[in-house]
Amino acid sequence: MGVLDRFERGVERAVSGVFAKAFRSEVQPVEVASALRRELDDRAAVLSRGRTLVPNSFTVELGPSDHDKIASWQDTLADELVAAVTQHADKQRYSFVGPVRVDFHEADDLETGVFRVLSSTVKGRVAPATPRTSTAGRPRLDVDGRGYVLTEAVTVLGRGSDADVVVDDPGVSRRHAEIRVTPHGARLVDLGSTNGTFVDGERISSTDLFDGTAVTIGRTRIVFSTPRRDESWT
Repeated sequence: MGVLDRFERGVERAVSGVFAKAFRSEVQPVEVASALRRELDDRAAVLSRGRTLVPNSFTVELGPSDHDKIASWQDTLADELVAAVTQHADKQRYSFVGPVRVDFHEADDLETGVFRVLSSTVKGRVAPATPRTSTAGRPRLDVDGRGYVLTEAVTVLGRGSDADVVVDDPGVSRRHAEIRVTPHGARLVDLGSTNGTFVDGERISSTDLFDGTAVTIGRTRIVFSTPRRDESWT
């Protein structure tokens, strides 16, 4: 079985099941996921040996009828498509410069069953950690098994869409906590969250972070990792 076959079968299992009952148009989630994969492959740019940059921001344009039909599902569908894009990038050893985002827009010039994908490269505060993501000198987070590289001085964790690392957990506040990175280390600060931020089982207002520090917000476990000893903080 080829890479494309494996990808499409995996995506179909991941995103088609629950949505198949809701979709009555010709546009199906697996078709959108396949188009996003092609967009990554078509726009992949080799920056240096071993590093290939791909877009991380995607807009899926749909005709009015199709857009109306996904209105109540689009946030969940977008999350599934982000996961599919990140998985494909991981397999192909592509790199991102910021978080992966998928948005849906209505386009009056598109008929039912027809969609269009627009993509761009947008630098952000965090980037999904793939085998080719440059991590030199940068701390990273593992959020329930998903890796992120911290690329800016301040990274906000929360459930809201405006957070830098979005945590899909009802026990997490919209802007729950932030990590501040300096040349000398990192510090975790609770942002007045409802349910609190915990380190080693103790609720904290702020604390320094060290390699392997385990943080809990809501029911989500986050592990902080520092650069290697031969690397400096950025």
